[in-house]
Amino acid sequence: MKKVVFENEITLYWEKEWSESTEITYSIFLNGKKVATTTKTHCSLTGLEADTEYSIYIDRGAAGSFHRIYEEKVRTSKKRNRIDVTKAPYNAVGDNKTLNTKKLQRAIDDCKAGETVYIPAGTYLSGALKLHSNMELYLDTGATLQGTACVEDYLPKIKSRFEGLSQQCYSSLLNMGELDENNYGYTCENVIIRGGGAIYGGGKTLMDNVIETETELLKDFLEQNAELVQSCDNPKVIPARARPRLINMSNVQNVVISNVSLGYGAAWNVHFVYSRNIVTYGCKIASMGVWNGDGWNPDSSEDCTIFDTTFETHDDAIAIKSGRNPEGNVVNRPTKNVWVFDCRGSRGVSIGSELSGGIDGVKMWDCALKGGGGFFLKTSRKRGGYVKNVQVKDCKFGHLWITAKYGCNKDGEPANTLTE
Repeated sequence: MKKVVFENEITLYWEKEWSESTEITYSIFLNGKKVATTTKTHCSLTGLEADTEYSIYIDRGAAGSFHRIYEEKVRTSKKRNRIDVTKAPYNAVGDNKTLNTKKLQRAIDDCKAGETVYIPAGTYLSGALKLHSNMELYLDTGATLQGTACVEDYLPKIKSRFEGLSQQCYSSLLNMGELDENNYGYTCENVIIRGGGAIYGGGKTLMDNVIETETELLKDFLEQNAELVQSCDNPKVIPARARPRLINMSNVQNVVISNVSLGYGAAWNVHFVYSRNIVTYGCKIASMGVWNGDGWNPDSSEDCTIFDTTFETHDDAIAIKSGRNPEGNVVNRPTKNVWVFDCRGSRGVSIGSELSGGIDGVKMWDCALKGGGGFFLKTSRKRGGYVKNVQVKDCKFGHLWITAKYGCNKDGEPANTLTE
């Protein structure tokens, strides 16, 4: 049994019993009273009091034949002080016209450990923002953090990883941590993003603007490396790799993203590298019209979970990665222990194509990813790496696809040796 605890909510989630072939019913009790019955493997208890102890237990099965699978006393978090970004000295304006980057960043910088940056209803235009440890970003219902489509709003560039290769990329709309493949510690931790609002990027317009800008900046390089450019899927591939994500986490641990709408990053949406314990649930992730518009991408990360999330993405809903070609082999940091359950949408789950560091331990259940989606294991003979301990149960897919002849991202040197 795992849990996420806020000041007014406790969310419990647990692994499905793989040996069972029939639907299981769970009854959830709060202070001795049954408050919910569900066939899902998660439950949120809302409307709770802050800093209060609750007795919770869960029974599996019907009365007379139930089995108690969990029993614990859980205390909700203390009430957080809220920093309202629309109040002085910040005075952010949610009119979808005013650029609020400096105002919002000041509120984030002023947010002390255990406090909350609060964004009320309205649409707040912003460029790149950097979150820090031990804070909460709360977007109220009707609030939208809207990324601009202006390339300059995502400077400076930062060290990042895109399509398995480390390089300088534009800062994302929300950034956490500093990328360091040699650091097995964490540079940012204990961050919460929640509240019922939305976080949207600059979408296709920002994507096009970045590619145009980078094409001009790389003009001499591209002309001098025509053979490399021709080996790519199309001439835009190399300049496109500098695109920002919507939310970028590097060397981060203990992050919860809950009950927000996300989408329309200039490339991938939720991307985390060399990170641990990233939990996402109750979200909607959309990216139609955006090339490489993946939804949720664990990359050389471990102990990561997503559930109860709906996808309307232009590319993979979920793509599990660990680096590409020699760089991925040398860094050698696998993605391990990923749970995906009760997710739905029109696109699928991919293991790869960048998996040179290895994938070990993926469990997926109770998902419906149909239409153009499916369950894909994709790589190429250049990658090396391994995939092991993958379990899938009670899911509906549009396709099942396993291939070692994946045609995208085929530029670059091959791995020195192939591993099973």
